[in-house]
Amino acid sequence: MDSDEFRAWSRRVADWGVDYRESLRERPVRARTKPGDIARQIADAAPEAGEPMEAIFADFERIVPDGLTHWQHPRFFAYFPANAAPASVVADYLVTAIAAQCMLWQTSPAATEMETRVVDWLRQALGLPAGFAGVIQDSASTATLAAVLVMRERALKWAGNREGLSAHPAVRVYASEQVHTSVDRAIWISGIGADNLVRIPTKGPLHGMDPEALDAAIRSDLANGLLPAGVIACTGGTSIGACDPIDRVAEVAHAHGLYLHVDAAWAGSAMICPEFRTLWEGIDGADSIVFNPHKWLGAQFDCSVQFLKHPEEQVRTLAIHPEYLKTHGHDGIINYSEWSVPLGRRFRALKLWFLMRHHGLEGLRAMIRNHVAWSVELAGRLAAEPDFEIVTEPVLSLFSFRHRGGEDADRHNLALVQAINDDGRIYLTQTRVAGVIAIRFQAGQFDMTRDDMEVAFATITELARSLT
Repeated sequence: MDSDEFRAWSRRVADWGVDYRESLRERPVRARTKPGDIARQIADAAPEAGEPMEAIFADFERIVPDGLTHWQHPRFFAYFPANAAPASVVADYLVTAIAAQCMLWQTSPAATEMETRVVDWLRQALGLPAGFAGVIQDSASTATLAAVLVMRERALKWAGNREGLSAHPAVRVYASEQVHTSVDRAIWISGIGADNLVRIPTKGPLHGMDPEALDAAIRSDLANGLLPAGVIACTGGTSIGACDPIDRVAEVAHAHGLYLHVDAAWAGSAMICPEFRTLWEGIDGADSIVFNPHKWLGAQFDCSVQFLKHPEEQVRTLAIHPEYLKTHGHDGIINYSEWSVPLGRRFRALKLWFLMRHHGLEGLRAMIRNHVAWSVELAGRLAAEPDFEIVTEPVLSLFSFRHRGGEDADRHNLALVQAINDDGRIYLTQTRVAGVIAIRFQAGQFDMTRDDMEVAFATITELARSLT
């Protein structure tokens, strides 16, 4: 592809992206394809000879868009959002075109220094103390894995990477059932083992970890010769928005010398609004915090920020210094690959820089406040409807509900979710609360309006009536 073709196709693809975004409200949110429908339209093997871009792009338009669930749809109310605000997308075009490998300061000085600056913008916006430094990871899963590796190494007095785990007592990590499954994976990958992830009971309206039970579990493990290493708390858990009492959990963790990691992957974005910070009161007691600007803040995936009170501990755990990765003649520079599990790194800071400059913090706060208000309003309206019950009250913009129709309530609510998603106007998912099926609703898509909430209310109530 020569320069003229590259220019022409870059413009065409950019135009297509704008047209696609403008068409989303006319599309069903979830893909209507059946398993295998897409694969049958793709050749079994790569072509031996090159094909014209016109043919490739025509096949893209024919095969791909209708085979997608549209995560940027304004009525995507499932899971958590994976927002990609246009300003962030434009920045990612540039990142893709530049195609820099940003593993070291010397391989991309602008990427490293911009990352340092924009992550500190976020620290200030979230109200975190100046002692925290930060790094952009690909996802909260990677940040959590890094935190688990640090807590493991600290507990083993920095000998685990060298000696392995077999020469030491079993390392123990503590979390409630409300943490994300990425915690389980981090425990597996770190070699700690699922049997050593101790589940602490929850209590209270926010389904938070019980600090007294945490303290008792740690004391019991110490008495039995085990090795407590760290605590993983959550703010805005994935299922129902559970929030641990960070201040009291931190007191227990620090009393026993344990590392505290806080997963605020979704809810962390809301902390740019001071009125929501009660949900992570005591956050300055954390050793590590992760939140995902690629969820609620509008940054193109992937973009997860990990804040660290003592970044040197993470560097000590993860850094390797072969000769070919050394930067000679410069002292005190940051090589962010030493803060991460992967060596390779994209220029993720650029989309944050574009995003925050284009919208400003007040613009982003207004979006989040609207989502919270519309979700609370919808929960109130459903609660007033016959045969609906709110299972978990709104935490920020997330709540869960059930419809009482039918003798088998779980089957009925699963059928309702299926009917809603087949209808196409909105997209929801289910969860389990106290062993029973509940339907999750979360408002968070960047372009959502109050009218989209009205569509959600109409869709849910109409289809619930049709099933009874």
